Amino acid sequence: MGAGGLSKPVLVIGGGIAGIQASLDLADQGIKVYLVEKLPSIGGKMARLDKTFPTLDCASCILTPKMVSVARHPNIELLTYSEVVEVKGSAGDFNVKVLKKPRYVDEDKCIGCGECITKCPSKVPDEFNMGMSQRKAIYFLFPQAVPLKATIDREHCFYFTKNICRVCEKFCPTKAINFEQKPETLELNVASIIIATGYELMDPRIAPTYGYGKYSNVYASLEFERLVSSTGPTGGEIMRRSDNKHPRSIAFIQCVCSRDVKINPNCSAFCCMASVKHAILAKEHLPEVDCTIFYMDLRAFGKGYQEFYNRAMKEFGIKFIRAKPAKIEEDSETKDLIITYEDTFTGVKKTMKTEMVVLAVGIKPVYPEALPLTIGEDGYIRLKNPSIDPVATTIDGVYVVGVAEGAKDIPDSVIQAGSAAIKASILAGGVIYERST
Repeated sequence: MGAGGLSKPVLVIGGGIAGIQASLDLADQGIKVYLVEKLPSIGGKMARLDKTFPTLDCASCILTPKMVSVARHPNIELLTYSEVVEVKGSAGDFNVKVLKKPRYVDEDKCIGCGECITKCPSKVPDEFNMGMSQRKAIYFLFPQAVPLKATIDREHCFYFTKNICRVCEKFCPTKAINFEQKPETLELNVASIIIATGYELMDPRIAPTYGYGKYSNVYASLEFERLVSSTGPTGGEIMRRSDNKHPRSIAFIQCVCSRDVKINPNCSAFCCMASVKHAILAKEHLPEVDCTIFYMDLRAFGKGYQEFYNRAMKEFGIKFIRAKPAKIEEDSETKDLIITYEDTFTGVKKTMKTEMVVLAVGIKPVYPEALPLTIGEDGYIRLKNPSIDPVATTIDGVYVVGVAEGAKDIPDSVIQAGSAAIKASILAGGVIYERST
């Protein structure tokens, strides 16, 4: 049953790995899918990862083919740089308004050559690289972006801010630049909605004792992820902000802005294994570096996770200290960090000097405001009956997948996406075919 058959469309909100998988699973059943993503490209947080745990597989090698499949699938209409602003109706008959923001670039004409980017004189911090590099006011979100269409950042474009320049317009070979482009409202009618809006990192400055934003060599976990990535700001070299030198020691601190009743009581689920991965990657990049992980409780609950932890200790010599550091101070001359902590096994107060600190920062869910969702005490979207239906929200016909529902890793997000796709396909009236790989 194709998109033009008896089935009704399904709306997927969020273009991370969970939204991508749900869209492909639905589209392979012959169901029309509208995939709405607020950023200029799909990919979500996974697009920023260098490797995945516990296998250390290349993240982009897994994700990029799926992104391309979304763009090429005849049953998927991809609406990037767009947001859902209104939802009315009920299960089987939702009327949805989507605001498509202007890129100031004609997507049909843009060929992704990047000529406009090389000529643009305006530089701003690159949010994809966590502000550790710069991008232009006209840009691709990242090199493997889907769609690979340029976007003009109105807040930093010299034409919009100073009424000068327009150099991108002059050098575009296909005349794709359109400074007169306006926001567009699209009206959709869908049978079901899948929410896959993901998460944001907590601001580690909420926990000031760790010195994030104050000491140059204290990093958030996603910043370190970009440091070790070959597509990151340093081309995969681990270098300190203070002196651009390789660190000889790195301390990884768990549960920053998570498992803390004053800030965020929730466990973020994937941080333990992410830090183990980061320490292993650090040792692979810099074999002589000394890596220490400070943890409250190490949660190695997934398939292969305990073995991954064991490998970190035995093969790579990574040290684990059961402690939550009380404070971090900086040596003003060397810019090294001094960690004060109490070893919870011995009860002894200790200090340790290290050249770099990486904070495993907690997360908070993101969800669309256009839907009257019920939010639980934990801050995540509440399910109608979590014991027997792990994807159905309290609104009939609306399903939630990935971290918007609760903290989880990539495999669990993908499993949940497949579950929601089956539920949504029943309302849409589709036929199940073989799943996309």
